[in-house]
Amino acid sequence: MSNQRRTALALTGLSLGASLNPLNSSMIAVALVLLRSDFGLSVAAVTWVVTAFYLASAAGQPVMGRLADRFGPRRMFMLGMGLVVFTCAVAPLAPNFALLCVARAVMAVGTATAYPSAVIMVGAIAHRARVEPTKPLGRLQMANTSAAAVGPVVGGILVSLVGWEALFLVNVPLAVAALLLVRNAAPADPVREPSRLSALLRESDIPGILSFVGALLLVMMAALDVAPGYRWLMLGAGTLMAVLFAWRELRFSHPFLDLRLLGRNRPLLLMYLGFAVFSSVYYFVFFGLPQLLEEAGGYDPGLVGLLMLPLATMSVLATPLAVRGIVRYGVRPILLTGVGLLTLAAALMWLLTGALSIPLVIALTALMGIPYGMVGIASNQGMFASVRPEERGVAAGIYQTCRYVGAITATVMIGVFADDGVDVASWSRMVLAMVVLCVVTFAVSLLWRQRTA
Repeated sequence: MSNQRRTALALTGLSLGASLNPLNSSMIAVALVLLRSDFGLSVAAVTWVVTAFYLASAAGQPVMGRLADRFGPRRMFMLGMGLVVFTCAVAPLAPNFALLCVARAVMAVGTATAYPSAVIMVGAIAHRARVEPTKPLGRLQMANTSAAAVGPVVGGILVSLVGWEALFLVNVPLAVAALLLVRNAAPADPVREPSRLSALLRESDIPGILSFVGALLLVMMAALDVAPGYRWLMLGAGTLMAVLFAWRELRFSHPFLDLRLLGRNRPLLLMYLGFAVFSSVYYFVFFGLPQLLEEAGGYDPGLVGLLMLPLATMSVLATPLAVRGIVRYGVRPILLTGVGLLTLAAALMWLLTGALSIPLVIALTALMGIPYGMVGIASNQGMFASVRPEERGVAAGIYQTCRYVGAITATVMIGVFADDGVDVASWSRMVLAMVVLCVVTFAVSLLWRQRTA
């Protein structure tokens, strides 16, 4: 096999594996109404199938990046894909909703290995191919960004033709293909000194991971009022756990989330914050709009998936154009332009409170897709521009965590605004929330400057 062909196959496998996490993060959107019907759930309750995935992804990305550094990215990538294959093959057999949420969480851990491992492997692949790493990194970023955009379309088709079970089964051949491509074409892991299990456990920061997940879980439960009468107690406990998490991470030698990296790197911190808030707008549309179309509009899930196609198409088309703009003008102008368009598109979503006609939905989703592609790739490039090469593995893991913190925020707010179902009234409140979040994203992006040293 020629070196050029081996490089192409390796990047294809890495891109395919890296796309599974964002693909599954949005593909479930069109199945929420069906899951509510099959399992007899409220809007707030069904969001746990989304939240379980995001909590596991948010915690798993940095951890998997660290394990890839320790055991080798190729080895961890293949292990993650194997976990995805097994979990997605048995998940459709889950007898109840709780086990389905567990399966989603395990699948999230498996898919979470791909992106950090791929970022680490890109350096070796670029060195072997004698090219700058910018191009293969851009390919990974495009796969990561585009996969979330096409998720509702793919999900709508699968749910309409087969049912929600297909959202798991489709991952089996994709993960197998990614595993085989990387196994046969990616560079071998460098030899690493063996380490004891006790040392690995000490350095894995398990208390940090548990406190991070616990803080998010308690705050979410308080926001959704899952235990009436205990909301403020849970909110206080979650806040206290978050403070303890930050205290530990700043003092631990191998932190789960390197808060010291953020503390000494203001551009990176701003990019993370902006991306997290942007992601909440992103997932407001991805989870709120399909439910509005299915419940208030009475559209079939398959048709809803097709109505989301303009968003995915324009997002994919806008991504390479945004890359060219970044090369010519820099990250910041493209980022600010994208957020400005995002604010306009979010405000125009209010028109859906008056009519849910197909032409209007197509026009608005197409318009929304343009800034999604622009902001997504600009944020990704801005993150890489804000860190040194040796920090990119850790930075990529935290970056993905920010995506899911934003997604969790969106799902919680949807549950708060529309506990009894997404209708015109609750959608108007969501639009207002999206506009406010867009303004915050613009303000944060305005403060960002590319790191000079």
